[in-house]
Amino acid sequence: MNPFVRRQLAGPLRYRRSSSAPLKRAAALGSAFVLAGCASLSPDGGAADVQALVGNNPLMAGSTAQRLPDEASQKRIDALLAKPLDAEAAVRIALVNSPRVQDAFATLQISDADRVQAASLPNPVLSFSRLAQGREREFERMLSFNVIGLVTLPWQARWAGQRHEAAKLQAAQSVLLLAADTRRAWVRAVSAQQSVAYLRDARDAAEAGAELAHRMAQVGNWSALQRTREQLLLADAAAQLARAEQTAVATREQLTRLLGLNGARTSYTLPDRLPPLPQSAPDLGDVQARALRDRLDVRSAQAQNTAVADSLGLTRATRVINAMEIGVVRNTTFENDADRSRSTQRGFELDLPLPLFDWGQARTGRAEAQYMQSAARVRDVGVLAASEAREAWQGWNTAYALARRYRDEVLPLRKKVNEEMVLRYNGMLASVWELLGETRASMLVVNAGMEAQRDFWLADTDLQFALTGSSPGGMTALQTAATTGGPTQ
Repeated sequence: MNPFVRRQLAGPLRYRRSSSAPLKRAAALGSAFVLAGCASLSPDGGAADVQALVGNNPLMAGSTAQRLPDEASQKRIDALLAKPLDAEAAVRIALVNSPRVQDAFATLQISDADRVQAASLPNPVLSFSRLAQGREREFERMLSFNVIGLVTLPWQARWAGQRHEAAKLQAAQSVLLLAADTRRAWVRAVSAQQSVAYLRDARDAAEAGAELAHRMAQVGNWSALQRTREQLLLADAAAQLARAEQTAVATREQLTRLLGLNGARTSYTLPDRLPPLPQSAPDLGDVQARALRDRLDVRSAQAQNTAVADSLGLTRATRVINAMEIGVVRNTTFENDADRSRSTQRGFELDLPLPLFDWGQARTGRAEAQYMQSAARVRDVGVLAASEAREAWQGWNTAYALARRYRDEVLPLRKKVNEEMVLRYNGMLASVWELLGETRASMLVVNAGMEAQRDFWLADTDLQFALTGSSPGGMTALQTAATTGGPTQ
């Protein structure tokens, strides 16, 4: 058992006469007053600590999360929106302007306020009563202090500080999650816009083929079956284009929501195409070990577990005597006679609950169960982090290999086929229908290549987030633990 816990259990139950006892009590009270005097709210609400946790993360791209947007930041946002919006600029805007960042920092400020409140001395209680009996009047005044709250103040302050450190890690996770979501939304929006352009060209080619088929059918050179096939190709191309246009609108609006934009700012411009693939795959080492070392949700779970362990010690220390108040009493009695005499009584009052029926077994059992629950969550988050790191790494390799195959093999071969078909058409060795068919096939292949490129950049974001951030399920579990991990007294 912790020595401090042993002293807390032994102190209220027996009194030991010792020359050093007054010094120890004075030291404990002195430390409590020092803690209360040092506790103050952070000027920035912990924003600097969060930035230190996420500043070097590749998802941030050197951006800074801002608690509240100011006039200067709004001017920077307008300057970024004046140019085609790349992924890094989108992340910068989201980390300044998104309501999700402001919500995360507000939650961190609440945790900071709880930390300061836990380290504050309990207020004394002033009681006043007036009693009358015949011609006698009695006035009673008492100033009382919560002794248990004063003695356990250092423990409460340390526990609240640990909880606040865990809250910083959770705020950092929220910031990284927003950066990752913004990158994914940007990739999807640019890819959808690019697909619309290519499918529009495919629709135009199908329209030209359908119009030519209609004219040839009118002069009797084509059958109704051949004309109907061309009309079917046109209808299918138009349907694909409509779905692509709706997807482009939806992905753009998702990005707009993450950026926190409205009004005239929603008319920003996106690049025409996604960035090129990296020339080679980076060597990330042991992704599983890196995730267990760097992921914020793993570190947050460990910090939560430490705080719950300390709260368990506090619950055990106060399981028998969990309340004690001492007060200074002054009673004055007035006689309503000719002499107007009065008498004053002075003394102290001690309120101490007697543990006759409740010995604290339920509170201790609940605290122990909370600790076991927290330890289980630490193991669960560790397993989740290692598994997601392996899955994200495999997904990254697969997406990179597929995108490279399109870039290095499929698209060059398709380009060569198109060139040969144009030469055959110019030499009157191929018909216009063959040329149109190859054009439609080429557009579909290019669209598939763009989708492979999109999937790679999404996989790249997922990998970086899996190695250094968290998972939405892990954050939900930690936030649940944060609301149930307090000390039970």
